[in-house]
Amino acid sequence: MTTETIIVPAISIASATKSYGTGTTILKDISLNIAKKEFVSIIGPSGCGKSTLLKLVAGLSPITSGTIAVDGMTPANAREIVSFIFQDATLLPWRTVRQNIVLGLELEGMARDRRTEKVNEVLHLVGLTHVADSYPRQLSGGMKMRVSIARALATRPQVLLLDEPFAALDEMTRDRINEDLLRLRADQGWTSLFVTHSVAEAVFLSTRILVLAPHPGRVAHDIAIDLPFPRNEETRSTPAYEQTVIEISRALRSVSASSVNAGGAAHP
Repeated sequence: MTTETIIVPAISIASATKSYGTGTTILKDISLNIAKKEFVSIIGPSGCGKSTLLKLVAGLSPITSGTIAVDGMTPANAREIVSFIFQDATLLPWRTVRQNIVLGLELEGMARDRRTEKVNEVLHLVGLTHVADSYPRQLSGGMKMRVSIARALATRPQVLLLDEPFAALDEMTRDRINEDLLRLRADQGWTSLFVTHSVAEAVFLSTRILVLAPHPGRVAHDIAIDLPFPRNEETRSTPAYEQTVIEISRALRSVSASSVNAGGAAHP
């Protein structure tokens, strides 16, 4: 008798629907599986439920119907293996860089020596050792976001959720942090679900891109990104990358046009 190995997806979503008390349905019948170590980006018009979907996976908002599993667990039970990076760095201003990064490890009750070791490791990974004792007010926007990434990675998550964390950064800083993010992913092997409004950023980072259509939010396109890893600055100048950006932009425009033609109004 042969025994089949059952591979549990990192994230499994089945017929997920999210409605608010007013009866407004933000997401309807979302079904998809995300394999371990995939980097999946979500793009779509404003109001299509991108951030809402991320919050459902994180367990920050209750699902109305359907199911969501993270490594086979409910989102609430999977919180120890999930880290969330928000649009703003959300650093505590009275704590230094080192003290902000260690916060999650303190909440876990990790021993002091082990916490110090972990923080030193992640400071090196994100290139912040030289500002470890600085306060957030002394940092640039890019450095603040690196601290936020470091804090998320210090707990060694299996799933990393990112909600437009680089939107406020200038293009050069964003490109550099994108490259660093892929380097860290190759080193640590987490699964990523990433919300962005930038098609170019999504193409550069992703193994797959989900294009959501609005009113209510649903998956209109699920597109594999066939670009080799590792990806770096040179990747952005290749014909394959440029063509992929064009194709994804076309898919995004098609759902945006459908929304306008349908006379839909964006949800908050």
